[in-house]
Amino acid sequence: MLKQVLQWMSPAGANARLSVLIFHRVLSQPDPLFPDEVDAHRFDMLCGWLARWLHVLPLDLAVVRLKAGTLPARAACITFDDGYADNYHVALPILKRHRLTSTFFVATGFLDGGCMWNDTVIESVRRTRLPELALDDILGSAFASVPVGSSTEKQAAIQAIIGRLKYLPVAERAALTTRIAEAAQVAPPTDLMLTSAEVMALRQAGMQIGAHTVSHPILARLDRAAAQREIAESKQVLETLLGERVGLFAYPNGKPGVDYNPQSVEVVRALGFDAAVSTRWAASGPATDVFQIPRFTPWDKNRWQFGARLARNLLKR
Repeated sequence: MLKQVLQWMSPAGANARLSVLIFHRVLSQPDPLFPDEVDAHRFDMLCGWLARWLHVLPLDLAVVRLKAGTLPARAACITFDDGYADNYHVALPILKRHRLTSTFFVATGFLDGGCMWNDTVIESVRRTRLPELALDDILGSAFASVPVGSSTEKQAAIQAIIGRLKYLPVAERAALTTRIAEAAQVAPPTDLMLTSAEVMALRQAGMQIGAHTVSHPILARLDRAAAQREIAESKQVLETLLGERVGLFAYPNGKPGVDYNPQSVEVVRALGFDAAVSTRWAASGPATDVFQIPRFTPWDKNRWQFGARLARNLLKR
């Protein structure tokens, strides 16, 4: 029944709609601090639904067929952002088992032992043995005494700290997260992100690799020269690593007008990319700007709720 509904809402040809799903991590086991984060069991279940209901295409091919008006019915793509090691170790075997393809957008500055600023915050709060953190010298008086003893307190602390840091300049944000780790008496992990060898292995397994900047900045906060350096360097690093052209890009955070702006789009286009993806919830149609392809993820754990949200997203333009 649901497959027929999706077929009607997303027919083949000139009136086709393209659903692009976004993921970040696939954990080997559920995380009590982030109970809604996708784990291996749940991702396996989602992939089973996607394989049965949708026609999953590589993103580059989907873009070509979207522009040409030749998409198949129920067309969809799967994407991952940032470049977490579990994309290779956990997600890839599940994708292969279901014969699905995905595009992995990699922030190159964190390859081979790096740690993204938000993960430094998360792991500092998760791993600290202190009952509370005194962060007023780092984040201001509102953070003078941050309780981190229980899971609930840790969740609240992570949310508040990330909210405080998210839109700061990259260098300032990195410096402050380093100080937070020191205050928590925690060394940031070095195994959360992909290695260069794992990126190559993803490509060799038939997956696609896209650029996602170097340091995951808020592109809308950068001048044109800085934005171009971030985007161009990530593209160059990946092309050198893979020995092939990289034509796909994902805007960090990805909210139009907030995380990236028209200047960001112009830079991506000028650097010779074929397409770029945002995190605006919608499905693409023939009139969609291929440098601002929307993406979404129906997080529902129930198959019918998942399918219903997938269908509703097809109505957004």
